[in-house]
Amino acid sequence: MYVIRMKNCAFFARHGVHDEEERLGQRFYVDAVLTVDPAKELDEDAIDGTVDYGIAFTVIEKIITGERRFLIEALALDVARALTQRFPQIKTAEITVRKPNAPVPGVLDYVEVTIVWPQ
Repeated sequence: MYVIRMKNCAFFARHGVHDEEERLGQRFYVDAVLTVDPAKELDEDAIDGTVDYGIAFTVIEKIITGERRFLIEALALDVARALTQRFPQIKTAEITVRKPNAPVPGVLDYVEVTIVWPQ
């Protein structure tokens, strides 16, 4: 087993509860921590035995830039499920979604949610 980390994947999308969030959109950041049990021995040095992180990035991108979600919690769960479906080698997917421009009555760097799948 080993871990692949993809940090600060950035996407422009239109998620959120408020109509303005859908209309204006904003940047979202995603971290994926993937615990992998390789399908082939690592000594074989074969991409088809592991997680191709270029493909993993496109899976994340498709979900984040796709259908509007009200909750970043639901968005993170969608990403985790999609990655584990696409790559059976992933035993757990820990997905963090950050929303820097969360509509809160104060100043903060960002709001983030982390989901681990399967639970």
